[in-house]
Amino acid sequence: MPRNDDKMLRCSFCGKYQDEVERMIAGPGVCICNECIELCQEVLNGEASHASESKPRREAASETVPMPKPQDIKKVLDEYVIGQDRAKRALSVAIYNHYKRIFLKDNDDSVEITKSNVLLVGPTGVGKTLLAQTLAKTMNVPFAIADATTLTEAGYVGEDVENILLRLIQAADWDVERAQTGIIYIDEIDKIGRKSENTSITRDVSGESVQQELLKLLEGAKVEVPVGSNQKNALTPMTTVNTDHILFICGGAFPDLEDIVRERLNKSSSMGFAAELKDRYDKDPDILSRATTQDLRTFGMIPEFLGRLPILVTLESLTAELLVKILKEPKNAILKQYEKLLAMDEVKLSFEDAALEWIAEEALKKETGARALRAIIEDFMLDIMYEIPKDPNIGSVLITRSYLERSGGPLISMRD
Repeated sequence: MPRNDDKMLRCSFCGKYQDEVERMIAGPGVCICNECIELCQEVLNGEASHASESKPRREAASETVPMPKPQDIKKVLDEYVIGQDRAKRALSVAIYNHYKRIFLKDNDDSVEITKSNVLLVGPTGVGKTLLAQTLAKTMNVPFAIADATTLTEAGYVGEDVENILLRLIQAADWDVERAQTGIIYIDEIDKIGRKSENTSITRDVSGESVQQELLKLLEGAKVEVPVGSNQKNALTPMTTVNTDHILFICGGAFPDLEDIVRERLNKSSSMGFAAELKDRYDKDPDILSRATTQDLRTFGMIPEFLGRLPILVTLESLTAELLVKILKEPKNAILKQYEKLLAMDEVKLSFEDAALEWIAEEALKKETGARALRAIIEDFMLDIMYEIPKDPNIGSVLITRSYLERSGGPLISMRD
């Protein structure tokens, strides 16, 4: 029998009135009773159970395929990164030992193998980030990149260090267990160096304080990570992540570190007839390879932070010869990308060797490493990429040095 009391709440789903159920929850223009809530919960539980049974568990890379040896890892790195052999060998061994520690455990508990995080030091544009990205692809593990410049001490405006782990969980499709065996690359790590040796009345919330905050993540700890928010608060759901098996690779350009190394080496020169020249290191192109943790401490990194990055890998500056190889040889080389783009228009693109040398020389002047190559090529290829599609009779295009020097045009051949 229909009710006449308009003030009584009625469930928008089953139609029962407030006095017919134990509890009624009202919202803006809608109500739901406790019985409908319980029914919805049963449906959701059933769907979750079915999904977990039907969805196969994502296994770690080493459980499905053999773990690659250091030589195999370096071979993959060689396909994408030109030069930097010393860095590639060091990273290959570090990665191999790290995942042996995780996946190839034996029953001997007398020796505990600790984690060996890596610190990459080298000028901008020499391949630090590319090395880390390629390693993640090789090992088939979750990989996340974080920028240290945005990090601040907890409670201040900026990102908390725990957000680094949130990026890794997202890369692992929210599988926390899989994320706990991933790789995190923290770029621009030099930007969190101590700003000054002198004490200051203002707190260094984005420098030394961030180094202190990162200590527990680098060494290994269970960390509460806010899911779906950049800040911890009472309304943000939290999940626990164990960083014991997460490999951290930190990279930075460390400007002025070369001067610190030279100053130390020059001071160590002895006196007498057998003494070394004071300026012998002034023109050393590989001066960063002589860097030590003491030099990094002078730069502004605290000893506790450096102690948790035991593997120090330095990268060499790029020469014109290496830049030409970067243009042509990697799997994703810039020239190969443009050749493929024009091949879609049935046009063959090629470059003179002299043109490639000119591009490398100009890139060296910009002092931004391999990143300058794309900027230079984009500038000269813009007109060609714009004009080529409108003429279907063009069969090939040859980029010459004279065209790059603005003293001539590209050599264009028409179809027969």
